[in-house]
Amino acid sequence: MVERIAETLLAAQLPRRWTHVQMVAAKAKVVGIVFPDAERSALVTAAWLHDIGYAPAVMVSGLHALDGARWLRKQGFDERVAGLVAYHSCAFFEAEERGLVEELSTDFADEKSPVRDALWYADMTTGPDGQDMSVEDRLAEVRKRYGPDHLVTRFWGRAEPTLMEAVRRTEERLRAAGIQPM
Repeated sequence: MVERIAETLLAAQLPRRWTHVQMVAAKAKVVGIVFPDAERSALVTAAWLHDIGYAPAVMVSGLHALDGARWLRKQGFDERVAGLVAYHSCAFFEAEERGLVEELSTDFADEKSPVRDALWYADMTTGPDGQDMSVEDRLAEVRKRYGPDHLVTRFWGRAEPTLMEAVRRTEERLRAAGIQPM
């Protein structure tokens, strides 16, 4: 069901984004092995839906994480999944740049959990065309794509330490479970 929702919203209008989302979800399934079933389900569902806020039919504020989470809430999705989408990959820092921190913070909770870290890991180690990338290479790719003065580049400059910590924690959890990080 969630795969179909993401496909419907992204595949035709944003095919590159759709490719990215498919691979993030595939990676989340692998990373999710370290979690109990309910945790894994939340992770994989959020991975399928994390970028739906880019879809023209969903976009309202320009902060894709917030727009996606609000849309999910309106559709009756679990609050936890909506919260994971709302805060995925350091969205708080982008919300600051866009003047939307109060809306994000009021509307959704950031659970700051291993599941949240795993979602960030899956997203930020998957390139725009679905390729595996180190988080460092992914950040460099984003900076190059947007340019030095873009809002996205600015927020990543501030978000990078927080993101790197989440990725490293996930890599440690994977190693502890005997799984080689991707």
